[in-house]
Amino acid sequence: MTTPALLPLSGRRIPTLSPGTASFPHHRATLRLSEKFILLLILSAFITLCFGAFFFLPDSSKHKRFDLGLEDVLIPHIDSSKEGKHPGGQIIHGQGGHDEHRHREEEESLRSKIRADHERVLEEAKEKLMKSREELRAEIQTEKNKVAQDLKKKDSKQLPPVPMPKLVGIRDGDPGDPDVKEKRNKIREMMKHAWDSYRQYGWGHNELKPLSKKGHSTNIFGNSQMGATIVDAVDTLYIMGLHDEFKDGQEWIQQNLDFSVNAEVSVFEVNIRFIGGLLAAYYLSGEEVFKIKAVQLAEKLLPAFNTPTGIPWAMVNLKSGVGRNWGWASAGSSILAEFGTLHLEFVHLTYLTGDPVYYNKVMHIRKLLQKMDRPNGLYPNYLNPRTGRWGQHHTSVGGLGDSFYEYLLKAWLMSDKTDNEARMMYDDAIEAIERHLIRKSNGGLTFIGEWKNGHLERKMGHLTCFAGGMFALGADGSPLDKAGHYLQLGAEIAHTCHESYDRTVLKVGPEAFKFDSGLEAVAVRQNEKYYILRPEVIETYWYMWRYTHDPKYRQWGWE
Repeated sequence: MTTPALLPLSGRRIPTLSPGTASFPHHRATLRLSEKFILLLILSAFITLCFGAFFFLPDSSKHKRFDLGLEDVLIPHIDSSKEGKHPGGQIIHGQGGHDEHRHREEEESLRSKIRADHERVLEEAKEKLMKSREELRAEIQTEKNKVAQDLKKKDSKQLPPVPMPKLVGIRDGDPGDPDVKEKRNKIREMMKHAWDSYRQYGWGHNELKPLSKKGHSTNIFGNSQMGATIVDAVDTLYIMGLHDEFKDGQEWIQQNLDFSVNAEVSVFEVNIRFIGGLLAAYYLSGEEVFKIKAVQLAEKLLPAFNTPTGIPWAMVNLKSGVGRNWGWASAGSSILAEFGTLHLEFVHLTYLTGDPVYYNKVMHIRKLLQKMDRPNGLYPNYLNPRTGRWGQHHTSVGGLGDSFYEYLLKAWLMSDKTDNEARMMYDDAIEAIERHLIRKSNGGLTFIGEWKNGHLERKMGHLTCFAGGMFALGADGSPLDKAGHYLQLGAEIAHTCHESYDRTVLKVGPEAFKFDSGLEAVAVRQNEKYYILRPEVIETYWYMWRYTHDPKYRQWGWE
């Protein structure tokens, strides 16, 4: 295949090469500017290839490979006198002589490939010099058309039919109690108000700024208009019976949702909000467009897993596939709550497409975590995707850690309680959390602190309040017949989080609250005294209502 990009056309004149004297007068001793430029391009390409091979090809004499039972990972070279041995005497990688012979063969193969690539590039450059400007332009247009057709075929590929689960309760009607019915209608009215305002002032943007009445696109979605509010809301619209609004959202998604943009997005956020939202809408409505869009986006996220350990980057560019991590995250580490919150969606993607790649990616993460030592049985929030080592020893059930534990439990539930590996990991993690993080304050409030480098910080974040519902959800199936204990623990966390709301002037909870120096369930720092519509407390009330039917939880939610 030719490479049209080798010779840019903009602003340059490439003469037609003919043997006549008009084209090459014998008395001209100097080269034209365009000819100098072409020669410079060829020379630059050749030098770049040579220096790239010299500086960036791996030196196989400095690295050996070992097998984690997962993917190959590079580790420092081991002296030949000790090769293949762990300090404790365990075999790491076969026999040294065999490895050296194999690496020599690999190195020679790479060199041969580089030489062949050099020759190919030079031949292609010579071919370009023999073509007219019109021929090059036509060739470029042909290549563009071919790429466009390939992309179109890829995006429109048919997915295998899979059985839809029987949906129960979506349209079930009257709650009976007039007071409950009135409150339910009010909540639906609030949802419609929010949707209509977004429809009027921010349609297609990721978010709406309600005071300025302008659309807004945040950096976690790449500062592009990807309609995050639409995708995230369509399943709720369907559940609430707002079907006209649902159809508007579906139409926008079908006509405008495009993932081929040059945008750097959060893998975690687009997974839970876009892929999760699209899959939920598909399972509720059966509309194929949601499934197709979910798969298209998932394919764009796969390059994020191209790391030495298979632990994905936090961010990925949807167009280039280049990934990176947050600069603030413990020396470039990946975050537990982000790479640990992919399992549910990716397992469903494999179910819907028949492609095992999604399932294999998330199971690889799980297997790697199982092999790692955990300080005090706790999962630190940071893991370096290059080295496979923990970062800062900071453990929380709130921000940076929270949904990892939730997804372990829900993976077990989603498997119809057959994924015993996920359940065991969840139980072991919760046991360590109870031992090291959960305490009672002097005033009798149960809270979940944060573990930092061997010390407990007596602070609880709003994000941590989801754990009350998680403990209740995981009570059934807990080891040693501790179902009652975990249901009670969930109730205690719900009570503590309600107190964090009740002890404020506006009766809405702060971002974080402390339990020391005589203060309990109140924010101390100014940067913790804000509320940003977080759902974790309401989520716990909902689970506790479902499991106990105690009316106080409905009342707390209404407040």
